[in-house]
Amino acid sequence: MGSKKISLIFLLLAIFILIGYSWLDKVLENFLSDYEIVYVDRIIDGDTIESNGTSIRLLGINSPEKKEPYYPEAKDFLEKEILNKIVRLEYGKDKKDKYNRGLAYAFLNGENINLKIVENGFANYYFPSGKDIYYNDFKKAWENCIDSNKNLCEISKNICANCIELISLDYNSQEILLFNKCNFNCELKNWTIKDEGRKKFIFPEINLSPKKEIKIKVGEGQNNQETLFWTGEEYVWTKTGDTLFLRDNLEGLVIWESY
Repeated sequence: MGSKKISLIFLLLAIFILIGYSWLDKVLENFLSDYEIVYVDRIIDGDTIESNGTSIRLLGINSPEKKEPYYPEAKDFLEKEILNKIVRLEYGKDKKDKYNRGLAYAFLNGENINLKIVENGFANYYFPSGKDIYYNDFKKAWENCIDSNKNLCEISKNICANCIELISLDYNSQEILLFNKCNFNCELKNWTIKDEGRKKFIFPEINLSPKKEIKIKVGEGQNNQETLFWTGEEYVWTKTGDTLFLRDNLEGLVIWESY
């Protein structure tokens, strides 16, 4: 590395220490980041693209799988944005995942396409390895999507959507506690709870009585009127941060809560 580049890096670091602006943090991060310019020749789905035979999983997002609502719309949206175009890939701290796919943010003309997918309701934000410098931007994009009430962000119209409250989410015990604050029963059959990734719990046939709680616990056990068991998973809620998405039987969003 030349002496001029080293001097420039130290100058930027000194400025950052003196003023500490978050935007400067991102400028510096981009300057030092690992990136690549590529041609997008295929869209695999709403969060995965292909360039020159290499798959790239887009960071910060998780879009619907096949047969899930908005899967084709998410894929179509990404095709319209970047298919057959040249993009800048900005890689994260891990350049590849366990499937040997690249892990990157895709930028077109300076715009973060991953962020745009979330804002348009074709993916939820997703940070399995922990929050990075873009986390707050993605959370804000999701909040903007909620305000627009579209696609994956569409709020439930179920009568019980205003009744069910999240009392607690404990990642240490892997337990969720929900409460029915209304004065009537709430039928929760086929409602779902999902994390930021692919893990999903589907409610069995259960009526939550007025002013009653129900616990959803990750692990094995026998369901009853007080506790439901999320089987088949060792854990769901990560210590580095996660988000709970509660949806009704028609996929309307009831609750989302991040930590």
